[in-house]
Amino acid sequence: MPALTPAVSRPLWSGSVVPALLVCLAAPAFFVARIPWLGWVLLAGGMLGAWLVERRAAEPVAAASARRPSLVRDLSLIALGLLVVSAIPLKAELDNAAMVRFALALGGAVAVPYGLSRWVYRDHAIRFPWRGGGRWSLFQWTWLAAVLVLGWLILPFYFITSGVYLNWPTVDTPELIARLFVGVGAVGIWDELFFICTVFALLRRHFRDGVANVLQAVVFVSFLWELGYQAWGPLLTIPFALLQGFIFLRTRSLAYVVTVHLLFDAVVFAVLVHAHNPGLLDGLFLVPAP
Repeated sequence: MPALTPAVSRPLWSGSVVPALLVCLAAPAFFVARIPWLGWVLLAGGMLGAWLVERRAAEPVAAASARRPSLVRDLSLIALGLLVVSAIPLKAELDNAAMVRFALALGGAVAVPYGLSRWVYRDHAIRFPWRGGGRWSLFQWTWLAAVLVLGWLILPFYFITSGVYLNWPTVDTPELIARLFVGVGAVGIWDELFFICTVFALLRRHFRDGVANVLQAVVFVSFLWELGYQAWGPLLTIPFALLQGFIFLRTRSLAYVVTVHLLFDAVVFAVLVHAHNPGLLDGLFLVPAP
């Protein structure tokens, strides 16, 4: 079977967009406004809307192969993932309890929708195409280098001048630096498993690629906001989320989008160490540590 299921032809706008938007808007309610009850209301409204859309569109029973993907089922998987993630505070912390909490919640947000899709709904809607489109092109290798250069130029200025590096704990010992390295990398990999391979892939079953990409970016950027990418961070995270969706469409490779993300996060890690340890990496960046 193909590594990335092509999106079914859809108009730019349809009634199905409204419930999907409500479900995705639960993310800023949970992670930006931090109003849990509003997130629950938006999820409930989205699921009710999806049920009404499917009920109105119901046709005479057809062969199973001719049935369209269920909007209710697919949005329920996204909603479950959001509920699992929203069950914990996302403030970056490096103690043992916090790392276990993150591992269980973020792991569950991927595992629960995947398990339901595969073994309950039996539609295999969520896949993780590691190699996807085959060998990487010259452009793909060039983009990896560009990511490092852009990160080196932009991220120190963003983290240090805005002060958002303070949203991460102080890392001034080898143990804490090692924990930060593991945490930043693990969350980066999870981002692609959930936002791209789960949320984006499910939305593509119902909407045009551009619409699905914008909707997943709403969820992606909201999560990053609570994680610490605040102040004018969305000016960076919105293009990044959209680009990751676009790159996944073009490459069909989870390995590639994960590599892009980890290179970007490697710069994030180095900048955080630099910001919390004046003099340690001053020669590496153009912006001095505070």
